[in-house]
Amino acid sequence: MEQAMSLDQFRDYWFGTFAVVAVLDEEGAAPGEGLREGRKWEDVCLGTFYIKPNYPGRCSHICNAGFMTTNAARGKGVGQVMGETYLEFAPQLGYKYSVFNLVFANNPASIRIWEKLGFSVIGRVPKAARLANSEELVDALIFGRELGN
Repeated sequence: MEQAMSLDQFRDYWFGTFAVVAVLDEEGAAPGEGLREGRKWEDVCLGTFYIKPNYPGRCSHICNAGFMTTNAARGKGVGQVMGETYLEFAPQLGYKYSVFNLVFANNPASIRIWEKLGFSVIGRVPKAARLANSEELVDALIFGRELGN
């Protein structure tokens, strides 16, 4: 039940709809220059996020997103920038409302970002996840916000 996804399963889940990969470019560089040959991926990849419908059919105007920041980029504002970018892209993709189903209660940096960007806690799931670094089950907060305002 609590098995890790295979690489193919993860790729299909994460990149199956719309995804952004944040890459470090040098100041003044042309877009995409950070990916030039010879640069190490671990030096230029800052994080990634996806956007997908949270529900099907007549509720598909409500989206969900998932975010990951690389260890090297943590604490440097990358999560904030990706959150701001998400708020630009999601309405352009036709979404009207955003729900984050699993913001872990033991992740204060993420909670601060979503509150700063105008999200509100709309629910809580007790003992929602067993994270890799703990045997304890962690609660998840559900955040929501209207988009395009």
